[in-house]
Amino acid sequence: MRVSHCITGVIALSLAALSARAEESSVMARRGAELYAVHCATCHGTEATGRGPMAGALAIAPTDLTALAADGVFPVERVVRRIDGTDPLVSHGSAMPVYGPFFEGKGRALRLPDGRQIMTSQPIVDLLAYLETLQSKWQALR
Repeated sequence: MRVSHCITGVIALSLAALSARAEESSVMARRGAELYAVHCATCHGTEATGRGPMAGALAIAPTDLTALAADGVFPVERVVRRIDGTDPLVSHGSAMPVYGPFFEGKGRALRLPDGRQIMTSQPIVDLLAYLETLQSKWQALR
């Protein structure tokens, strides 16, 4: 009888932890959507397909951010490094020149698919959460 109560308790705690993690991810994605609208949509477009109003003024066409995981893996490290400027693009000029300081910081650790960790800022974590939601929409259309 005690074993079944323990198992029930463990299951309940596990479900609560999963629910809390899903809620946290949802909150981060909502914040990321707000950040995207302010900092990214001008070039990448409101649909994140690379067709924003400033796209034509860039030396390199903006990436379709809905297809980042087209190969089945979301490129966390590459996206973080593009946003924080450690992997700059010619079209950005440097570390996202207009927004670079906003995205600076190394207060959050993200685990990469290969198990390594990368340090980044909370706004970048939030943007990643939002961009990942766009990938599932793309995957559903495949």
